[in-house]
Amino acid sequence: MLSLDPINNTERENYKLLIGSVVPRPIAFVTSVAEDGTVNGAPFSYFNIISPDPPMLSVSTQRRNGGMKDTARNILKYKEFVVHIVDEQNVEKINIAAASLPPNVSEIEKAGLTLTESEKVSVPGIKEAKVRFECKLEHCIELGENDSIKTDLLIGKVAQFHMDEKIYENGRISHQTLGAVSRLAGSNYAKIGDVFSIERPK
Repeated sequence: MLSLDPINNTERENYKLLIGSVVPRPIAFVTSVAEDGTVNGAPFSYFNIISPDPPMLSVSTQRRNGGMKDTARNILKYKEFVVHIVDEQNVEKINIAAASLPPNVSEIEKAGLTLTESEKVSVPGIKEAKVRFECKLEHCIELGENDSIKTDLLIGKVAQFHMDEKIYENGRISHQTLGAVSRLAGSNYAKIGDVFSIERPK
């Protein structure tokens, strides 16, 4: 086994080891609202479920040169956001929204996505997603070391679920119909692929 001490690696070297090993990663497309009313949209693959009761999700955003990303800044100010699941049908448009744009320029418009009103939060979602979660911010945890903040970990409580009726079957989500995609390293994505079952021991 090759053994590496992260302290001796650069940030980029550690990044490559993590994103190449922790795969596949689900992708959240997050909408938030800027101070001037611009709807911001950005994809994040440092994302997951953290609790079913109450239902909570986490999204981690990396700072650039010490500055918060627009998404984190907007969420921290207004305490609301919408998380969408990226799938085979919307991934191309959402990739366009990953471009670095000024805070007053909407990635939603640039990507040709369609806004739709939310029920429990003021932030709109997008129609192109088969699943979206209206979220209210519960915690924002600053992560870093040596008095340098590098990451904002956002934890949101789901206030409302929305899902396409075609993917909903007897209280469950059909992974085949959802067609979620995930991130690998570099420019690579993955589809669900082969699925197998193993019964959990009692």
